[in-house]
Amino acid sequence: MSARSPQRRRDARPAARRGRTLLAAGAVAASALAFTLYARVEWPWFVLGWIALVPWLAVLDRCPALTHTLAAGVFMSVAFVLGVFGWFVTAIANYTGAPWPLALLVAVLLTPVLQPQFLTFAVARYLARRRAAGFGLRALVGACVYVGSEWALPKLFGDTIGHGLYASALMRQAADVAGAPGLTFVLIIANECVLEIVSSRTRENEIPPCPPFPKGGIAALCLAALVFALLVYGEVRLEQLRGDDTVARPVTAGIVQADISNYGRLAADMGTFDAVRMILDTHFDLSTQALERARLDLLVWPETVYPTTFGTPKSADGAAFDREIARFVNEARLPLVFGAYDVDAGREYNAAVFLEPASNGHLSFETYRKASLFPLTERVPGWLDLGVTRRWLPWLGTWQPGERPGIMSLTLEDGRTLRVVPLICYDAVDPSLAIAAAREGAELILTLSNDSWFAAGGGPWLHLVVSAFRSLETRRAQVRATNTGISAVIDPTGALVTTAGVHERASLVAQVVPRHGAGTLMLMLGDWFGPVAFATGAALLGWLIVTPRRGRAPAPDSLPATERSETHAQQPGDDGGQSHPG
Repeated sequence: MSARSPQRRRDARPAARRGRTLLAAGAVAASALAFTLYARVEWPWFVLGWIALVPWLAVLDRCPALTHTLAAGVFMSVAFVLGVFGWFVTAIANYTGAPWPLALLVAVLLTPVLQPQFLTFAVARYLARRRAAGFGLRALVGACVYVGSEWALPKLFGDTIGHGLYASALMRQAADVAGAPGLTFVLIIANECVLEIVSSRTRENEIPPCPPFPKGGIAALCLAALVFALLVYGEVRLEQLRGDDTVARPVTAGIVQADISNYGRLAADMGTFDAVRMILDTHFDLSTQALERARLDLLVWPETVYPTTFGTPKSADGAAFDREIARFVNEARLPLVFGAYDVDAGREYNAAVFLEPASNGHLSFETYRKASLFPLTERVPGWLDLGVTRRWLPWLGTWQPGERPGIMSLTLEDGRTLRVVPLICYDAVDPSLAIAAAREGAELILTLSNDSWFAAGGGPWLHLVVSAFRSLETRRAQVRATNTGISAVIDPTGALVTTAGVHERASLVAQVVPRHGAGTLMLMLGDWFGPVAFATGAALLGWLIVTPRRGRAPAPDSLPATERSETHAQQPGDDGGQSHPG
């Protein structure tokens, strides 16, 4: 062997490192692409949720140091945001008027807020691997930390990969046990199983497992058990719901989606009076069309459809519009729920008005004030709410949060009392709001939303999916009205009874069945799985850290065989197997 061989091997190191970096980047891109397709939440793409993490997990297994692991977590977080939430970049640009490149930079900088769990998961998994944790323990720690982090570090959109299983009518039924976080936990374990199956086929010098299990056999059994359990539970639960006798007579609901947005621009172009006139006339016309198709028990308009206060008019024109809405409700003889504003002691709220005719000819109404406000665009924290900030960012919101939603009662024309829980847009992201109201006796979920600010891309569909999980967790039907789509009626199994697509002008009519009882584990324990996963993950990590290492930690797989042999060749007193001259 030539004496210059070690030098040639040293010269090859940078090229090898570049090759490994490109390979890792490709693996992260593969995972991000899989999640981008998975986020379509439809057949057959939802199957990708069971394998989408595998390329990235393989990268984590080859990270030789914590810094490399953190870098892999950051890259995965950024790639996931750009792939799954690329529409958010356009939404930022449209809403704020910022250039698209600046909006892209903001989205990238927000990745620790949008997807922090990739970093904590990567670190937890690294620590478990360095403590020589076996496949099962490593997978359990990672899954607990992943789900627990999403609970402890609330994400802007309340999203989790478990939402993607909504596309399976059977698998999504398990959401009434542990919510979407429980489905996420299953997917994390499943991806670890797939990686173990694949890597066991290629691992060299492995001690043969005890019969009758082949290599990766336990992981394969675990994966099959997870899939089987979800399918069987879903079938059993659907059968139970079909035979449930805790339901009442159906209620016929009408939903108006007028596809009108950008009220501020309309007011600037048409004048405030003409803009409100056009909005109301459109909703009156669509409501009349719905009434001509069926005898409605309830009519629902979207969030902020009435762009001023109701009941406390700010002008004579506003009072006239209030009377016009009241006259419509009196003549139609049915309750109307619609989005408006509310003012109290100089504080303004995003509100839902529950308006119903009274037997004496006078109308009565109640108002629910939105509890969960979207950061910055609706509510600004006090420390940031400064004059200079508002001059720089004129689009900042001014609303105040209301109280958590309770039960709102509506008296139907046939004398029945319908008990509903109102959710306005961002309220639907928080499972605890609907769960608390269902515990108190709510029979139906009414969701008003304005999704027009992110109507380009997958945003409206993903928001609808998240909302549908509120029906799965509580087993309550849901009537959802939006300005620009997607409006829908959702039954207790999460199925879409009827929908109006994005930028579709339509009036929907569908029957919903009020439900009481129908106890689920989510109703009994609330949103329990996240905190349990967080505590379990923290306890397991602490135990691994303080427990003496059982055997040797796995060597980093990032070093190819040539470099590992070279490292050995350079040990003191070892000539690396080279022959000396002479």
